[in-house]
Amino acid sequence: MLLPRLSSLLCLAGLASVPVASAYDGDDIKSIPLRTHSLQPPYLDSDFQSRWFDFGGDTIIRADQYIRLTSDRPSQQGWIFSRVPLTATNWEIEVEFKIEGSGNLHGDGFAMWLTKQRATQGPVFGSTDNFDGLGIFFDTYKNNRPGTSFPYVMAMMGDGQTTYDQAHDGKANELAGCSARGLRSASVPTKARLTYFQDKSLTLDLQYKSEESWINCFELTAPETNIAIPSVAYLGFSAETGELSDSHDIISVKAQNLYGTGGSNGGSGKGRPKDSSRVKRRKQKGGSWGWFLFKAVLLIAVFAAAYIGWTAYRTKTRYSRF
Repeated sequence: MLLPRLSSLLCLAGLASVPVASAYDGDDIKSIPLRTHSLQPPYLDSDFQSRWFDFGGDTIIRADQYIRLTSDRPSQQGWIFSRVPLTATNWEIEVEFKIEGSGNLHGDGFAMWLTKQRATQGPVFGSTDNFDGLGIFFDTYKNNRPGTSFPYVMAMMGDGQTTYDQAHDGKANELAGCSARGLRSASVPTKARLTYFQDKSLTLDLQYKSEESWINCFELTAPETNIAIPSVAYLGFSAETGELSDSHDIISVKAQNLYGTGGSNGGSGKGRPKDSSRVKRRKQKGGSWGWFLFKAVLLIAVFAAAYIGWTAYRTKTRYSRF
């Protein structure tokens, strides 16, 4: 029974040595996962609730596949919001999503939120208007915005009083944006990665053409642009359909707190990946604790093997006398 137990310990040692932090090429920026703002299957706890998120409206959760904010049906609204605010100074949120439908015409889109308000259904992609904070809109239906290709992804910084320009697809409110043809019904996993360094920069990268190939949508820097996200902001996602419809699914959310080492505070614009079309990250080598555990288990295995060998030799010698 000793050898199987040793094998199990060795497997645990290997898992312990796998790093959870990563660093950006050429920069002393590392990351710590934020479980409170991350989502992955099965999404729900044993009591069919989420410990860290609330959801409502027409949202459907299929534990093995997706969080469906709206189904491919007219006049639906759904949302999911974090229960606790995101208070990290510097962070990165990577979300995998899927937009698809059965018809040739489709709409309306979904939004990603970092706002003081939370869990309030409304007319802006299924969430409240006059919001205070940041909204990222993945708009799939063109109302009245000549010269712009859709789907269109744009950012709006709300002050709690400004109304979203629904009639012109947010043109009057746009902080930054980009056309993303191919974002809907893409042949590869569609993802968005939002990176924020407080009072320094806000960057959005998209993946929808090929896997691990990121396209920069926008990069904003202060003080040229107002990128001051409220210090207490809730992370959320919402979607809406009108006469036209699509299913809007959230597959996973990976949130990370970014911090600096080696004298860097992680608050410079240099903190983001240099190649916006393809993220190149290097994994840290196994942490000291994991490496120590691995060596300790390996040493125990060596001693155990030696003991087993010595016992077998002693038994063989004893019986050889007879």
